[in-house]
Amino acid sequence: MNRAKKLLATAGCVAAMGVGYALLMPAQTVRADDAMASMNNEKKDIIDVATGPGMQQVTTLVTAVKAAGLVDTLKGPGPFTVFAPTNEAFAKLPPGTVDDLLKPENKEKLKSILLYHVHVGDAVPAKDVKTMELSTANGKPLNVKVDGDTVMINNAKVIKTDVHASNGIIHWVDTVILP
Repeated sequence: MNRAKKLLATAGCVAAMGVGYALLMPAQTVRADDAMASMNNEKKDIIDVATGPGMQQVTTLVTAVKAAGLVDTLKGPGPFTVFAPTNEAFAKLPPGTVDDLLKPENKEKLKSILLYHVHVGDAVPAKDVKTMELSTANGKPLNVKVDGDTVMINNAKVIKTDVHASNGIIHWVDTVILP
């Protein structure tokens, strides 16, 4: 491992010991490659990051964002905090729901659901998470509940945190949050 990777690995381990990070992901290990990817993401917006390496688990979300016409919005200045449902989260919906939402005639409904996953305002990194209420781009609030090592956004569990972008931050959730 070269010196830069060792330094990043050490920095990542120190960051992983932080209260907020440990609170959200106590068992996750930070690798040097993850730390370098996070640094590179700070030059890319939410959409660039979501469609980049290591984001294969959120491809359904990306497809939905495109269908809802929200690409330009999430490439905007932000800052945004995006609670990104994984592909498995979308798979939990009743059969046919995703296909139905992706139809052009359901664009506004899909847009409303997706904007409910976006907090506009100060980006909220894991270290700043506490039991609170967050506003959304949909206009309806999200309830954030911290219980030990578990963080819930309404009925969705946060499963990965702090995927940084130039205009905000992405946290993965295990359930599609419905308004």
